[in-house]
This record gives sequence, C-alpha cells and structure tokens, in this order.
Amino acid sequence: MHASIHAANPFGMLTDPESLLNAIEQSERLKGLHSRVCRPLDRPAASRREADELARYDAMVDDSAVEPDGE
Repeated sequence: MHASIHAANPFGMLTDPESLLNAIEQSERLKGLHSRVCRPLDRPAASRREADELARYDAMVDDSAVEPDGE
C-alpha cells in the first residue's frame, strides 16, 4: 500500500526514509546504471619544467603588454 502511495506522490518518500532506501535498493533501473568515479583534481600537478615554462611565458606576455599612455 505504501509503495503505491509513494509512487503517486514521490515527495511522500521523503517523509519515510526507510521506504526510500528500500525503493532504491530494489530499483532495477538504478542497478542498470553504469557508474564511475571522476576526480579531476587527482591528476598530478605540473612538473617543475612545465611550471618554469609557464612562468617564462607569463613573463613574456607581461613584458610585451602595452602600457596606456595616460593622456
């Protein structure tokens, strides 16, 4: 009886956490989902050589910037 009530009113599941967990555990659609953990911040930091190259490029860009005349 509760399952049919919750199916008609999904917000009703929020008031009954146990039925929500049961519905999630029994859901065939959720079981069929493929999952993967993505952690983009886990990639290694730039090497020292790469950091030096970036610093040189930044300095070159800063040196070539045109200063406003102030007129």
